[in-house]
Amino acid sequence: MAGAAAQDAAEQLLHLKLAFLAGEPPACVLALARKAGGGSITPHVQSFLLENRTGTNVDGRQNFTYTTTIFKRIISEVELSSGTVIDGLYEEFAQHDNVSSRLISVVARLSCSSNMLEGDTGCSLWPSSLFLSEFILSYPEIFSTKCCFELGSGVGLVGICLNYVGASKVILTDGDTSTLTNMKENMELNNLCIEQEDSEVLKESKNKVECKYLSWEDVSESDLWGYEPDIVLGADIMYDPVCVPHLVRVLLMLLRRDRRTEGNNGKSGDEFQTEGPVAYIATVVRNTETFNCFAKAAADAKLSAINIASSAAPSNLLPYMLSYDRSSVQLLKITSLLQN
Repeated sequence: MAGAAAQDAAEQLLHLKLAFLAGEPPACVLALARKAGGGSITPHVQSFLLENRTGTNVDGRQNFTYTTTIFKRIISEVELSSGTVIDGLYEEFAQHDNVSSRLISVVARLSCSSNMLEGDTGCSLWPSSLFLSEFILSYPEIFSTKCCFELGSGVGLVGICLNYVGASKVILTDGDTSTLTNMKENMELNNLCIEQEDSEVLKESKNKVECKYLSWEDVSESDLWGYEPDIVLGADIMYDPVCVPHLVRVLLMLLRRDRRTEGNNGKSGDEFQTEGPVAYIATVVRNTETFNCFAKAAADAKLSAINIASSAAPSNLLPYMLSYDRSSVQLLKITSLLQN
């Protein structure tokens, strides 16, 4: 019984540490701190946070502003409840109270924007991207040895996960140049090869990741002819009804190749059956009209779109990210109904 309690306490502290290092919102970190302390932020929990204040941004500088915000809120809460604030917390807060802004470094060393007003939405980390990444890591056999092509890759988290599970090739694309630049920097941060597709370095590298500019509006069949992906992916790419026809056109081109893959990749259940290229698109339905617009356009183009978020639910790999609402995400499996 005591062993189980100790294990639970250790797990709560681990979740707290991971949330702190991942740059979770202060309210979420404080909620986990209270849980780890049995209802209050105890001196033991304060010491634990102080010892694990090593989060750094992508330039190697410590995230003083974020850390100071967390410590300030802890001090205020503990003082208000007449609790004990450890001396080290006061000293750390006083030392760094005036240090300026931070840049989030999340999971696999990703440069992201914590505020959409600071940059393009493609430089933010969205729930659908987290869900799709969990899906990839939960079902590695689907993606292992497969050529994977992502639309609207953003910060590149999905690509990193695809490389991790052993995809034979990973092509990341985006139609925004600043997002593409940030994506390439993230690949370099994670020691992934981003040479051009005709590079001998890329062909021989085990870390096969290509970053490519792709405008859905302008791309032609010939532009995509050299790419024959087994799997197409996307996260939060149904955001604008104006873009929907172009997105459906690109999906149709990528999914109607006259090729067949191997059965169901070792999984049972209809959600994993594959008779050709397949797409997995994760999305949060923020605007019903936009989603319905996509559903109609896909049906008109003879694309089958089935939500498998429940039947193929991924493992919850981010229990410490309290701001991440997994329940809001749909995972669409899309295939072409056209005969080649």
